[in-house]
Amino acid sequence: MDIQLDPARDDLPLMANTSHILVKHYVLDLDVDFESQVIEGTIVLFLEDGNRFKKQNSSIKEACQSESNKACKFGMPEPCHIPVTNARTFSSEMEYSDFAICSKGEKDTSDKDGNHDNQEHASGISSSKYCCDTGNHGSEDFLLVLDCCDLSVLKVEEVDVAAVPGLEKFTRSPELTVVSEEFRNQIVRELVTLPANRWREQLDYYACCSQAPGCGDLLFDTDTWSLQIRKTGAQTATDFPHAIRIWYKTKPEGRSVTWTSDQSGRPCVYTVGSPINNRALFPCQEPPVAMSTWQATVRAAASFVVLMSGENSAKPTQLWEGCSSWYYYVTMPMPASTFTIAVGCWTEMKMETCSSNDLATEGPFSPSEADFRHVGVCSHTEYPCRFQNASATTQEIIPHRVFAPVCLTGACQETLLRLIPPCLSAAHSVLGTHPFSRLDVLIVPANFPSLGMASPHIMFLSQSILTGGSHLCGTRLCHEIAHAWFGLAIGARDWTEEWLSEGFATHLEDVFWATAQQLAPHEAWEQQELRACLRWRRLQDEMQCSPEEMQVLRFPHVGGHGGSLS
Repeated sequence: MDIQLDPARDDLPLMANTSHILVKHYVLDLDVDFESQVIEGTIVLFLEDGNRFKKQNSSIKEACQSESNKACKFGMPEPCHIPVTNARTFSSEMEYSDFAICSKGEKDTSDKDGNHDNQEHASGISSSKYCCDTGNHGSEDFLLVLDCCDLSVLKVEEVDVAAVPGLEKFTRSPELTVVSEEFRNQIVRELVTLPANRWREQLDYYACCSQAPGCGDLLFDTDTWSLQIRKTGAQTATDFPHAIRIWYKTKPEGRSVTWTSDQSGRPCVYTVGSPINNRALFPCQEPPVAMSTWQATVRAAASFVVLMSGENSAKPTQLWEGCSSWYYYVTMPMPASTFTIAVGCWTEMKMETCSSNDLATEGPFSPSEADFRHVGVCSHTEYPCRFQNASATTQEIIPHRVFAPVCLTGACQETLLRLIPPCLSAAHSVLGTHPFSRLDVLIVPANFPSLGMASPHIMFLSQSILTGGSHLCGTRLCHEIAHAWFGLAIGARDWTEEWLSEGFATHLEDVFWATAQQLAPHEAWEQQELRACLRWRRLQDEMQCSPEEMQVLRFPHVGGHGGSLS
């Protein structure tokens, strides 16, 4: 099923069959090659089928609009060269029929507009006309469909998690004494549901499993927008392998990454949240219903710095002369579209003199040191949540680092560095606990298409804000900080409603900035009223000068849930 899109008319297709199976964790093991402008390596997916969610919520509805499976052709992967990676250092408009094919015994829940209801999570799936039928119809094999574009998939295999010493304790069924598909899947089911206080043990096991040997190649096929995987004889999601490894490489023209040069003329690469999120960086499940955690090891030449969406402030580990490895992890389930990476010859910027406020940023905090005394009750799935952490509630300024090309050292010193602590403190005074434990700020190259972008644990800022004075820099910084709460920690159920997150962030940038400046109430009110008036007039002008079709927020232009918030 190969879909060709008209960007002015069509939504970005969401192909992943999240109603049947969910990725709970990704383990990436990648090499960055600037000479060929390729990122290559492996990604291991730990999966969970939908049966557990159906038991928890009997009201879950599933529907899938599809073409006949005869459009999908599969063959064994051709023999190919598989790159050998080093040992990990452990330290993150097609036309369709008017009906949808539904799972056996379930009703079609699609409405007249082709939208589908999925209530497995609080954050729902964006409606899409593009979906691959992956239900169990007679003797056909189950399909795992992943969102994928501009990637060269080399090989897909099942991972023998049973070969990892110690994991046999996760099998509760004593009759499962012989290593089988059911035995391996039981191990993964127990691993992905470990309680939050065992998060470090869970990450270690994920890492060990990602290095386990393969136990059989899987059939796969790719088209423009998806990677489709099946195993002969596995007719349901429950039977399908729950741990799979994909060998792949990106393409230089891939639309999820930008290969460019920084302001000092050094090569660099960074992910962009639009137009297709991260599906040209790694095969994934794009709908925001697919909340997952991840850990990643990235290798690059020793002169490069690797920044990523991760809870830890990673430091490089030298593997051999001229090559370093960076390791990041995330324990808060997030949409795959929020994964962000930037690799370049960045320099960490530090204040030339330290004040008492600067010293406050040095206090370490990580889930391992968390004092989880449940100061609040959250309704989300279990993970080491900072909102339930007594220590995090009082942390006004989270640890942060600032990176930029060396030629921008002076500008960062003069403007940005001194503004981060008061802006973080202002946000805490207004909204309370910071959703994320740390923050990296990167001044991205000149071709960056907006003033800022917020992602978990990392923020991209345009160099333009450095020359616009404290007001421009401070308000933009406050805007992106606000997205930690509105757009990342929570977000719209439907991507076409992303204006909600932008609306909250735009309002809060004024509130935060007034607090950071310590303005008197009447001064803060006057400033906010003036800025609101200017925004209203600008919006009126844009509406008058824009064609009607451009006044509708469409998925390709919003870029994703959080990963491209600006």
